[in-house]
Amino acid sequence: MSTPTDDIDAALTAVGPIDGRYRARTRALVDYFSEYALIRYRVRIEIEWYLFLSDTAGFDALAPIDQTTRDHLRAIHRNFTLADARRIKEIEAVANHDVKAVEYFLREKFAAIDPALPLEAIHFACTSEDISNLAWALMIREFVENILQPALATTVGTLGEMARRFKSAAMIARTHGQAATPTTMGKELAVFAARLERQLVRLERQEYLGKFSGAVGNFNAHVAAYPEIDWIEVSRRFVEGFGLVWNPLTTQIESHDFIAEICDLMVRIATVTLGFTRDVWAYVSLGYFRQRPVAGEVGSSTMPHKVNPIDFENAEGNLGVASALFAHLGTKLPVSRWQRDLSDSTAMRSIGTAFGHVVIALDSIRRGLRRLELDEARLALDIDDDHALEVVSEAIQTVMRRHNLDQPYERLKEITRGRPFDRHALHDFVAKLPLDARTRKKLAALSPRSYLGLADILVERYAPRRPTGKV
Repeated sequence: MSTPTDDIDAALTAVGPIDGRYRARTRALVDYFSEYALIRYRVRIEIEWYLFLSDTAGFDALAPIDQTTRDHLRAIHRNFTLADARRIKEIEAVANHDVKAVEYFLREKFAAIDPALPLEAIHFACTSEDISNLAWALMIREFVENILQPALATTVGTLGEMARRFKSAAMIARTHGQAATPTTMGKELAVFAARLERQLVRLERQEYLGKFSGAVGNFNAHVAAYPEIDWIEVSRRFVEGFGLVWNPLTTQIESHDFIAEICDLMVRIATVTLGFTRDVWAYVSLGYFRQRPVAGEVGSSTMPHKVNPIDFENAEGNLGVASALFAHLGTKLPVSRWQRDLSDSTAMRSIGTAFGHVVIALDSIRRGLRRLELDEARLALDIDDDHALEVVSEAIQTVMRRHNLDQPYERLKEITRGRPFDRHALHDFVAKLPLDARTRKKLAALSPRSYLGLADILVERYAPRRPTGKV
């Protein structure tokens, strides 16, 4: 068992930040994307195939296996240790083949459990990719379901809750960086919550495919040994037994299209989330959000007053790296020369790194959101400023359009664009409009704070609701 000193040393000597600087945040990924995890999942597939064959009618190379022996065999992967992984790596150093090393390891283990077990039925009719593609599909699916989806759901839930809390917090919107029609902080947060929710739903519906059909996907060796067995049905039932979608038409490899779909989806998730981090960073810069200081924390090595939005900056940087990796994997993995080459195998090993950067980013966002406090007084400085009245010119010209008054847009443009437009100017303009007194009174009373449309209703009706967990 590693000690805290071992963990610190490992982090200090790691080449990449996933296992280095951010080791504490990415520890969960070890169970899904480490070399140890890949070996363990391969061991699981090999054992389950052996047991499946023992139950397959007509497969006389294996007799039915009693429950006690089945439990002992499954315990090999359920209780898989680093020592087991090291033994497989020792075998691989001689055999120079990672999956064959798993087979040889299992021969040792099976013989120790029951010398009567037929060892040649291990890895029967399999190509290495039969084992590896199912291992990768399960690794990715179980990581997504156990780690990624809950983290994303928490982010969506937190943003939805904040959106409802701030649904009426009026603020000046900015289009092209300029003051624009007012909105509320809650509605703007709801936009990001809804966008992430949409992508999360797609992730929750994602299919995970698997193949198990031999060297080039035709069951050649299977039929040569047992032509009487329906290998198509056997393959389908075996793959679907893991909760995967069976792919009947492949080369040596499963085509990786579903992994490309996930990568493309992750690029969208990372892009939406990155946009959110930049917007929040800007709101912090404007003073709309304050950040609660943390005792003992230093914001700058020279400026004592600084409370920097470093969590959102950290998230932005990691999301950019993740997007780049996912974009490459999404176009690389589905492409293979003829029936197979190994370029996909080495590229696939980076998918954990890509997911790792997303995990770091989501954790940074969680930390950042926990520190935010809305400064409504600062929002008021902008939206209640008399100089902000120009933004209600949209409302005035639209009411004029309703009453078919001549050139409303052009007339408002003339007195507002690049010119000061205060309450006196507004009253003077409205007083001259050929409208009924009630309408003129309503227009004269317009203010940015009251000109919010249906922002609060939109938030209440459409902001996602998911459990927030611990933020």
